[in-house]
Amino acid sequence: MKKPLVGALITAVLGAAALVGGTAGPAGAAQVPDTRATQARTAPVERAAPAAAPRAKAITYAGTVALSNCSGSVIRLPSSADNDPALVMSNGHCLTEGMPGAGEVLVDRPSTRSFTLLNANAGNAGTVRATKLAYGTMTDTDVSLYQLSSTYAQIQQRYGIKALELAATHPAKGAAISVVSGYWKRTYTCAIDGFVHRLKEGEWTWKDSVRYTPACKTIGGTSGSPVIDHTTGKVTAINNTGNEDGGRCTVNNPCEVDENGTVTVRQGINYAQETYYITKCFGVGNKLDLYKDGCQLPKPGAGRR
Repeated sequence: MKKPLVGALITAVLGAAALVGGTAGPAGAAQVPDTRATQARTAPVERAAPAAAPRAKAITYAGTVALSNCSGSVIRLPSSADNDPALVMSNGHCLTEGMPGAGEVLVDRPSTRSFTLLNANAGNAGTVRATKLAYGTMTDTDVSLYQLSSTYAQIQQRYGIKALELAATHPAKGAAISVVSGYWKRTYTCAIDGFVHRLKEGEWTWKDSVRYTPACKTIGGTSGSPVIDHTTGKVTAINNTGNEDGGRCTVNNPCEVDENGTVTVRQGINYAQETYYITKCFGVGNKLDLYKDGCQLPKPGAGRR
């Protein structure tokens, strides 16, 4: 798990010189291709104009939040209305109650947890507060969803901040992404390297996880960061873990398990959990409905998996 650890703090200090301003991506980060044509050095030849490449969306800190121990973001679903209570998304292992056990699902728990809301430049825009933990689990995925006392419209009016939109479709292999940490005020830029059938860490198992290319060297405190697709500007996953020491399927050392049961360990590689299917689990008024058609989130009482 990518919670704040002593090692993470040391890493941050050592890397501070390279992170002035908090927005620099790591060396070797994926770059948006330069589509400018090279000027011809010979007689001009008439050619059809090339199709324009999709423009990358500007990725900022607006809408991200800092928790006491992790990162997160204010998110809205495609079905959300401006006057719905806003939602904050982070990891299940970032809960103040402690990490849920395998098979444990928490629903509609009262909460007064506060979140520091960031503006585009990673400045403190204000504080938003939860009224309840709408959902939290570390089974199949690693997510917590808090309902706030403020609506989307109120947050925009008071702080000038729009919520990040959750994508409703499966992320694509090779897509350029940024992992935006409100805790560290730091952005990691890379690409989706592929997807993992099962990702195992300690007692937990996650399904269809996102594997980053090596450039996203996330550290403790980045847990819960939104993973933002450069083309759409939407949240496509939630950052949650990485293999730190080369261990096999242990805490802080997740392993990959394919459809045949073959285990692969990738030391130094980091992972996220997909979020598109969350959009199927909320109804009118941003109300959680785990029995809604298409909802794949684990339900309470499902037991260990």
